[in-house]
Amino acid sequence: MTRVALIAHDEKKPDLIEFALNHEAQLREYDLLATGTTGQRLIEATDLDIERKESGPLGGDLQIGAEVAADLLDGIVFLRDPLRAQPHEPDISALLRICDVHDTALATNLASAEFLIEGLAE
Repeated sequence: MTRVALIAHDEKKPDLIEFALNHEAQLREYDLLATGTTGQRLIEATDLDIERKESGPLGGDLQIGAEVAADLLDGIVFLRDPLRAQPHEPDISALLRICDVHDTALATNLASAEFLIEGLAE
């Protein structure tokens, strides 16, 4: 089954929720995981089944990176706030590196997330 991780900085969580609502039928076909707070917000807003990892500040992004390293993920949607990211929020650099090493798709904005989800559907 296709496995996708969902992560968002605080200011981008509403955008990720809207994205998930707009693609709920397609995302329901995937095995989904998310960092803790993002996952909880998605569960509350949608009917998606999401495996929650730790929150970003507690290492959830690293747990997702470990799944990439183990070749267990097909893609990541990480909606980041490039202008106002807070110190407690996950840093994308480690995930970007491990995704590049393992040739795993990583979308960092809504436009690339659309392409990732459409590409996985094919």
